[in-house]
Amino acid sequence: MQDRPEAGEGTAVRYAYKASLIGSAHQFELTKDGLSWCIAGRSGLWDYADISVVKLSYRPVSMQQQRFRADIDNARGGRIAILSTTWQTATLVAPQGHLYRDFIVELHRRMQAAGSTARLVGGLGPKTYTAALALLACLAVAMIGLLLTALLTANWTGALFLVGFAALFTWQVGGFVTRNRPRRYSFDQLPDALLPKITRNQAQ
Repeated sequence: MQDRPEAGEGTAVRYAYKASLIGSAHQFELTKDGLSWCIAGRSGLWDYADISVVKLSYRPVSMQQQRFRADIDNARGGRIAILSTTWQTATLVAPQGHLYRDFIVELHRRMQAAGSTARLVGGLGPKTYTAALALLACLAVAMIGLLLTALLTANWTGALFLVGFAALFTWQVGGFVTRNRPRRYSFDQLPDALLPKITRNQAQ
C-alpha cells in the first residue's frame, strides 16, 4: 500500500491507510506538482505553497497506542487527515510508523523547497490543553484523597490498588499530555515526540 520514500523532487512518494474496515484506503502522493490525495471517492491536488497549516499530534487508541496524526489545511479551506495506523482486520489496527514518518518528513521538505509559509503547529490547542491539565489536577486531588483515606483506615489492598491505578494512569495519560503540549515548530526541526520512532531494524 505504500512506496518507500526516496529523495528527489521528481520522485513520487506514496502513502495509504484504511481509517476503518469499511471503504477504500485513503491514498496520498507527493508529486512534483504538489500533494495529491484520494479519499472516499473524492480527490484533489494541492500545490505545496498552498498548504496553509500542518498540525501534528499524538492520538493513541485502545487498539494501538503508537498512533499519530497529521491534519493538513490548504488556503481554500480544505482539510485532510493522515494517520500512522491502518485497519487490517476487525481486531487488528497495524502501525505504519516508519512509512508515515518518512512521508511526513518528505512533505515538509517539499513544502520548504516550494517556499511555503504554512503555519506548523503540534499538539493540542491551547484551550483544550489547559482544560486537560485542569481535569488531571482534579483527578490527582481525588486520587490522593482516596489514598489517604485507605491508609488511615489500614485498607492496604485498596491502597495498593490505587497506587497501581495511578501508575498506569500516569504512564498512559501523562504520555499523551506531555507529547501533545501546544507548540510551534519549523521545517528544519520537526517535533520527534509527535512522530513515530524509527527502530534500528526499520532504519536498515
